[in-house]
Amino acid sequence: MALSIFDLFKVGVGPSSSHTVGPMVAANRFLVELAKRQQLSQVTKVKVALYGSLALTGKGHATDIAVLLGLLGEAPATVNPDCVQEYIQAINTHHQLKLAGEYPVTFNPAEDIHFHYQASLPEHPNGMQILAYDQHGMLLFEGTYFSVGGGFVVTKGEQTASDQDVAVPLAFNSGKELLAICKQHQLSIAELVLKNEQALQPDLTQQQLYDQIYTIWEVMDNCIRRGCQQSGELPGGLKIKRRAAEFYRELTSKPEAALKDQLTVMDWVNLFAMAVNEENAAGGRVVTAPTNGAAGVIPAVLAYYDRFVHGASREGIVKFIATAAAIGMLYKQNASISAAEVGCQGEIGVACSMAAGALTAVLGGTNEQVENAAEIGMEHNLGLTCDPIAGLVQVPCIERNTMGAVKAINAARLAIRGNGDHHVSLDSVIETMRQTGLDMQEKYKETSQGGLAVNVVAC
Repeated sequence: MALSIFDLFKVGVGPSSSHTVGPMVAANRFLVELAKRQQLSQVTKVKVALYGSLALTGKGHATDIAVLLGLLGEAPATVNPDCVQEYIQAINTHHQLKLAGEYPVTFNPAEDIHFHYQASLPEHPNGMQILAYDQHGMLLFEGTYFSVGGGFVVTKGEQTASDQDVAVPLAFNSGKELLAICKQHQLSIAELVLKNEQALQPDLTQQQLYDQIYTIWEVMDNCIRRGCQQSGELPGGLKIKRRAAEFYRELTSKPEAALKDQLTVMDWVNLFAMAVNEENAAGGRVVTAPTNGAAGVIPAVLAYYDRFVHGASREGIVKFIATAAAIGMLYKQNASISAAEVGCQGEIGVACSMAAGALTAVLGGTNEQVENAAEIGMEHNLGLTCDPIAGLVQVPCIERNTMGAVKAINAARLAIRGNGDHHVSLDSVIETMRQTGLDMQEKYKETSQGGLAVNVVAC
């Protein structure tokens, strides 16, 4: 099963890829299965059961809302964030939803979405079930789904979240293999990934493929720009004020300040990440990179490249995204990008690693230096826990993205100062991250039962 660039970078809505995008995708798959069985018109009632982390932080992560949107037939990449509250209010008022946008069924969210706070399904901590009944109360179909991080969804018995079974010409399963294949064929990491992507997207010309990849950046950039314009409080009850707009005004009102403080560029990087993750927390449109909780790291570093690196280009942006995808594929295949499995090291840590390697590539680094930067990016995020206050993707998540972005830039600079030789390999640090995640107590894995979530008053 080959992973695509577009598996790692998906357009969706906030606040969480595993708790919002994934459940919406699961509900879409549920509709597809009912349609295959020709049972959509027979359904009169639907029930939803959420388990593990999906239950424990489901309210704060808008899992219940995502499931409803999915059952309406809305998809993460196309749903209008500005219409979500209208849809949900109608369901709550009338206790009815139109399945797939067409078939009315009885649904009272307060009674028909069950949060199983004390139970988890054995296959994965992000488990959910959706059940459809006919007019006689007979069960028509029950779907069990697992949101395994980054918007990937698998059903019970599936082994991988990717539906790509096309053989790619330059397959790799480890960092060591990736470097060896690149050396054998005299390719950069980005060139290798793009050759594989072309095999996965044979109907696209090379230019069309590049344009689609560039569109990922355009969505990211639009998210930054929108985040720099919005003010007010973030939803959820913590009364967290959005800061990016005021931050942006401060930076643009006194541009001469950059002449006095050479670290002003860092302020801009912080702003880029903050803007994205405030949008994410507000349910806005973002790109999983590779998750929503870490959606600000890669856009911030890519914006740094676009705005502050001499010679930045459209081709460089495509190279950045392709290189980042290669690194993300290694984590997805050999460890996890789910905070519910391995803590935030699997989200911010992976995003930092991806961004560090990608920035190194567009700054002219060798493949070996790219691998070195990616390793540095994760090595100094090992053990990072996921402990969101009140189950909201706000504290510490928003600022954590700024830290991940700055750390990625520093990792790239460290790697470029070297020659690619280093003591710890990327493969070793990925395996260490996986083992650390297994050792980590469950309360530190996106449950809001440990860390800041219990040591800071939520109201």
